[in-house]
Amino acid sequence: MPAAAPVLDVTREDRRVAALAALGVVIHLAEAGLPSPLPGLKPGLANVVVLAALALHGWRAAAWVSLLRVLAGSLLAGTFLTPTFVLSLSGALAALAALGLVGLLPGRGPGPVGAAVAASLAHMGGQFAVAYALFLPHPALLHLLPVLMSFALAAGVLTGLVALAALRGLERRGLHPLRGPLEADRV
Repeated sequence: MPAAAPVLDVTREDRRVAALAALGVVIHLAEAGLPSPLPGLKPGLANVVVLAALALHGWRAAAWVSLLRVLAGSLLAGTFLTPTFVLSLSGALAALAALGLVGLLPGRGPGPVGAAVAASLAHMGGQFAVAYALFLPHPALLHLLPVLMSFALAAGVLTGLVALAALRGLERRGLHPLRGPLEADRV
């Protein structure tokens, strides 16, 4: 007699993470079609979904949303295991590390904008370090770092403000109380 197939125990949180990751993938793919002043520079609006997951469900959910977004987005865009994927994954891991560290700050810590700026700067720093180490180890690349980090700062402020507005909207409508490290009453 064949063994019974294992039962997949899908929880409400699993469904929420999947829905947020799917939304992040859609935004990621839409953003990939936007024109860019330099190859690969994007505002990172898909990270608004990661910030929302962090605020609503905590760091673990945000990590799943971020990593699923990178994986599924690269599979759908046809960039899986390419340098683009490696850079995207390295940036996501660095941003998650920054969000984890932000969550350890004493007191209430920063709000969505502060967390987004920290994550954006870490994302760019992680991508730059990997690009320098693996793909283009040339000293001239260092001249781009101030421009890239300035862009990351502006993108972090933008995504943080969008996340703040979205979280405040959810809270006003009573759709979800915030229980994660980011609260909508802080900038």
